[in-house]
Amino acid sequence: MLTITLYSKPGCFGCRKTAEKFTTAGIPFRDVDLTTTPAALEYVTEELGYSQAPIVIVDDHFHWSGLRPDMIDQAIAAFHTKASTPATAGAGK
Repeated sequence: MLTITLYSKPGCFGCRKTAEKFTTAGIPFRDVDLTTTPAALEYVTEELGYSQAPIVIVDDHFHWSGLRPDMIDQAIAAFHTKASTPATAGAGK
């Protein structure tokens, strides 16, 4: 299953809409408040180079910043594809 982390700020329209879209699609995600988690803020700004919330990270390799309905839809599709693939597929090869 994919792991989705949403880095957000209170009062952020894009953050709220991103969370709503994942929630409506039934996609579980971890929401990290950048204003109360200094290590998370340092990670998204220093390591990933983002300066605009929301920041969404899917499985530590697919990420973006800002309100991106197209990317949210890609993450939702990837979640459903991975969720419907048996965990044992390809085992033993």
